[in-house]
Amino acid sequence: MDIILIAGMWLDATAWHEVVPELERLGHRPVALTLPGQGDGDAAATYDDQVATIVAAVDAADGPVVVVGYSAACALAWVAADARPEKVARVVLVGGMPNADGETYFGFFEPVDGVVAFPGWEPFEGPDSDDMSAELKARVARGAVAVPAAVTQGVVRLHDERRYEVPVTMVCPEFTPEQAREWVEGGDVPELARARQVDYVDIDSGHWPMHTRPRELARLLADLS
Repeated sequence: MDIILIAGMWLDATAWHEVVPELERLGHRPVALTLPGQGDGDAAATYDDQVATIVAAVDAADGPVVVVGYSAACALAWVAADARPEKVARVVLVGGMPNADGETYFGFFEPVDGVVAFPGWEPFEGPDSDDMSAELKARVARGAVAVPAAVTQGVVRLHDERRYEVPVTMVCPEFTPEQAREWVEGGDVPELARARQVDYVDIDSGHWPMHTRPRELARLLADLS
C-alpha cells in the first residue's frame, strides 16, 4: 500500500526518517512529504500550496492510499479525504484532530514577522515531551522550520460529504483512546462525529512518536494498511 506521511508544524519529511525504512521492510511504499514552506525554502508558500502538494501525492499513487497526518497536519490528511474520497482508503490521525470547514488551519500561535517559529519546549512540557531526552529535544528544535503565516492562517475548506465514508484511525500518543472517544462522541470533534467508522489505537509515547517510538509507529501504520 502507498502510505503518504504528512508531518505537522515545523517539521519536514525528515521527521519520518526512522519510520520510512521500517514501513518499507514491512512491504509498503511510504511517501514522506516535505510541504511547501516547511523545508523547501519557499517563504511565500500558502496553505493552499500545501493542500495541492498532498492531493498531487494522492493522485500520483497507482491505487488506493493511506494518508497519515501528524498533529496539526491531521487537518491536511482529512482535507485529502475530502478532495479524493474515492482514492483515500483510510485516514490515520496521529496526535491530532481534523479541523471543520471554515476554521483557521493553525491558530494556536500568532505569527511574528510573517512566520510562526517553533516556540521552544515550554508549551509542550509534561506528557507531550516527557519521553524525550534533552539531546532529542535539542535535535528536533535545531531542525524546526518557521512556517509562513500564509500557511498557518489558511482557511480549511471541505466540500465532499463522501469524506465521512472514509475509515479513520486515531493514533493516541499523549492522550488515551478513551479520552479521544469521549471528545468525538461528546461533539468536540464535529468532523469525526459524523464519520462512519472511527477506530482508536493507543501508542505509549508523548506527542512525537515518530522520534521516540518510530518502529512501533511504523508497525502500527503497516497493520492499518
